[in-house]
Formats: sequence, C-alpha cells, structure tokens
Amino acid sequence: MAAFQMGSGYAVPMSLFRNNRDRAGKAILKELLPGLKFNDGNLLVLLEGGKDQSLYNTDVDYVFRQESYFQYLFGVKEPGCYGILTIDVKTGAQKSVLFVPRFPDEYGTWMGELLGLQEFKAMYEVDEVFYVDEMSVYLEGASAKLILTLSGTNSDSGLTLQPPDFAGKEKYVTDCDLLYPILSECRVIKSPEEIEVLRYVAKVSSDAHIKVMRFMRPGRMEFEGESLFLHHAYSVGGCRHASYTCICGSGTNSSILHYGHAGAPNSKPVQDGDLCLFDMGANYCGYAADITCTFPANGKFTDDQKFIYNAVLDARNAVTESARDGVSWVDMHKLAGRVLLQRLKEGGMLKGDVEEMLEAGVSGVFQPHGLGHLIGLDVHDVGGYLPKEPKRPSEPWLSKLRFARILRAGMYVTIEPGCYFINWLMDRALADPNIAKFINAEMFNRFRNFGGVRIEDDVLITKTGVENFAIVPRTVEDIEATMTCKYDSPV
Repeated sequence: MAAFQMGSGYAVPMSLFRNNRDRAGKAILKELLPGLKFNDGNLLVLLEGGKDQSLYNTDVDYVFRQESYFQYLFGVKEPGCYGILTIDVKTGAQKSVLFVPRFPDEYGTWMGELLGLQEFKAMYEVDEVFYVDEMSVYLEGASAKLILTLSGTNSDSGLTLQPPDFAGKEKYVTDCDLLYPILSECRVIKSPEEIEVLRYVAKVSSDAHIKVMRFMRPGRMEFEGESLFLHHAYSVGGCRHASYTCICGSGTNSSILHYGHAGAPNSKPVQDGDLCLFDMGANYCGYAADITCTFPANGKFTDDQKFIYNAVLDARNAVTESARDGVSWVDMHKLAGRVLLQRLKEGGMLKGDVEEMLEAGVSGVFQPHGLGHLIGLDVHDVGGYLPKEPKRPSEPWLSKLRFARILRAGMYVTIEPGCYFINWLMDRALADPNIAKFINAEMFNRFRNFGGVRIEDDVLITKTGVENFAIVPRTVEDIEATMTCKYDSPV
C-alpha cells in the first residue's frame, strides 16, 4: 500500500486522496449535473499544483509546501505538477491523471535519481501519469465538454486563487467559478482517514507543548520555547513544517494575538511572574494542528492569574459541553462570551446585567477575536463563508468570527476563548459610556500589564458532542503539577 510517511511517523495511505477524489467527483456531479447543457461525455477538473518559489531574486528556494486543494485531491509532494480528474457525466465513472515535470538527465546530479512515470503512478495511486508537456495532447483526446478550473477568494485572507493557464486553453469550454465552493465544502467535512492524520498531528503537537511547558522558566527566551516545539515536532513526529509562525508571548506580549511576527520574533526574555501564552501547531502531510497553552513561567499561578485563567477555562468548558451537530457556531461564541463576562463579574471586574453586557459588546473588549475556526489542510481552513452559508455577522463583537455556520458532524474546529488586557481597547472601553458603565475601572486598570490568556483546543464535531484532539493539561492544578517535572535540555 502506497503511503506518505516521515521516519516512524504516521503512514498516511494514498487511499485518503483517492477517496477524496471520489467524494469530490460525486459532489461535483450532484451539484452541477442538473444545470449542465450536456448529458453525456466528459467533465474535466483541472488543477495546478504548487510551484517552487525563489527567495526574492536569489537562487535559494523556500521549502516547498503543496497547494492545499491539490494536496486534498492528489497528495503529491513534488512541485510543478498538474492533475486532472475526468468524470463521465452519464455513468459517474472517474479517472485520475497526474502530470509531472520532465527534467533533463543532469537533474540526477543536483536533485537525485529521476523517477519514471510508472513509479509516480504507483507512489500516488492514480490511474495514469504523463509529463506536463504532454498535457495538451492528453486534452485533445479527452473529449472534454467542459473543463473546470479553480478560482475563488479566501474569506480569511481575502486573497484570490487564480485559475491556471495551460497550452490550448482557448480551444475548450472552461469555467473557473463553479468548482471552488464545491471543493471547499468537501474539505469542511473530514473523512475517517483525514481524522486519523489530524489526530496524529494534534498528538505530536500536544506532546511538544508539554515538553515546552516543562522547559520554560524565568530567564529563558521566548524563542527557546519555539525552537524546542519545532525540534520535537520534526525529530519525533516527522513534521517538517509548522502550520503557522509560532506565537510565544510572555508577560504583556501574551496579549498580542499574532505575536511572533518578523517585527517581534519571540525575542523577549521571560520574567518571573510572567504568564506564557504559547500558540503552536505542527503540520504533517499538509494537515494542521493549532493548540494554545497558557501557563505561568515560574510554574505557579498568582491569584490574579488564576482568576483570569479559570474564567477562560469555564468559557472553554461551556462550549465543549454544548457544541455538537446542529448547533449554531454564533451561539457558541455568544455562550463563551456570556460565561466569561459572568466570571469577570463574579470576580468584581464587571457589574450589571450580563445579557445587557453581551448585547453591548463588552465581551469584545476582552476577546477581540472569534471563538475559533475550521481547521484541516489550512490552519484557517476553507469553507467559512461560502455562498450558501450564513453571512458574516455585522455586529462589531461578532464580525471577527471566521465562520457562522451550523455545526455538522465531521467538522474539525478550534475552540479558543481568550481574555486579554490590551491598552488601546481598554482606553476605548473606558471612553465609551455604553461600555464603561459595566466596568469597575479601578480593578480593570490594575490589569493593564497583565497580558492575556487563551486556551485553544482542536476538536472534532460529532452527533453528540466533541472529541478533543489536544491532549494537554488544562486546569490550574494539572498545569502546576506538570511543571513540577522540569525538562532541562532543549535537544
């Protein structure tokens, strides 16, 4: 059985991608067949894989990562490929064809032994393999009534995927708009084989988080935690890539949602009394993990840290106990906000009616991001605001939600409530009488240098609840107990 495997890491069967192709082909026919102007002949899906990208104008390339839709259907690790899925609209029969670059003999000197077409066919379990320069000849004999290419705008990045060009394109009837929402919707519901890959990469990431938690202490640098996470994920789990740039914020940096960027590269020394908010996820065979742990640098929570951490934990617990097939994600976001506000009120930071606070958007002062997001081949996975799904909410405190759908069994999402003390948001809240009336300003201002707390799990939605793939300590007591067992070596 052909598989992707790094060392002793999980063997991802190529049947995963073959089954994805089968499911996608059926979804395409179901969605498009009633509107097609032909009822026999071939419908072709033509995808372009990712390309090598140079580092500016140098002869050094970025480490290649496959384009996600191409990965979903073909699981091919090499750049410069094309793939075609041929669908007989009358019978539903499908054929998969991979096109690989043709390299000169000297490729073997620089890049290694050249694989033959039959070796590619066996490795990726496709029906046929040709060279890219043979694709125009293949298309001429394919009797294509319609060729679907891929173009669409990602609702998280706002970036638009451009349809591929190919030789002789002008000779065919093509469409670049129909495919994107269909393939995106296919990716929303995970197959049993995809779930096992996601379970694996979440376990690798969880173990790496625990190792980092035990390693960090006052005097160490934030980036040392990042380095250890990446080392474990790769050396133990075979995860060559991270799903995103690691966020390793300590002290006030823990309130910066996407800390760790080029201008703030996890470069602060960790101080005694700091909270560490470490948001890190490995990536295996293109599939992502995204887990956040918040813990005290010295291994012991202060009373204020316990207060905020437990408020966030209660919000997380409320959602994990309520989320399931058929539940509104917007309602889950509101539930997390309601519980957070109630706990802050009980601790003396807020006053007044919690429902009125929620309606006024007070929870957005403390958690200015959505409750979570879809996750899969992209860390912020596609499918959030597709044409047939609910639109983005317009209320400011709900507008950051990355999707507003009704949950369905087989969805894989993050649940990541947080509570942060961000100076400009605090200033704006105190200046707004509709918000300030709910705030105990003296206590609120005392937390200006606190930082923030986020608890992020990766969960599979089921008919009856959720299955959490993030296996890390979550209670104050469990975190403190975990940190008593120190891990001293970064390698």
